[in-house]
Amino acid sequence: MNGSTTVSAELGLRLVVPEHTAVPLVASLSYHGDDPYAVRMAFHVGMDEPVEWIFARDLLVAGPEACNGDGDVQVWPVSGTGGEVLNIALSSPFGQALFEAPAAPIAEFVQRTYQIVPAGREGEFVDLDSELKELLWQK
Repeated sequence: MNGSTTVSAELGLRLVVPEHTAVPLVASLSYHGDDPYAVRMAFHVGMDEPVEWIFARDLLVAGPEACNGDGDVQVWPVSGTGGEVLNIALSSPFGQALFEAPAAPIAEFVQRTYQIVPAGREGEFVDLDSELKELLWQK
């Protein structure tokens, strides 16, 4: 199986700020078949380089149903929207951010990733020997 294919999408979302207002923002989602468990989300915030987060594809799958994620990334449906909007909370030593994102484009993106690597078959796309070798030789 070839996991070298990439899926990407642009996503309009809103950064929720303390005054309970929302600032529009654009993020890029990308998924690479050779890294089958991960989704990359790059936030375009007016700097030379976007701010990138990497998290489990499963968070985007389960997020519309209930709160999911432990630690730095959590995803859950926005109350009262019928699952049409997702909260995506990110935290790091540098701060925290809460985003509201439309669920439909995220679901469409996830479905496209399944065309590359079907759910439950991620392990078939990981070269464990290569990954282990890289881990052991890093200093």
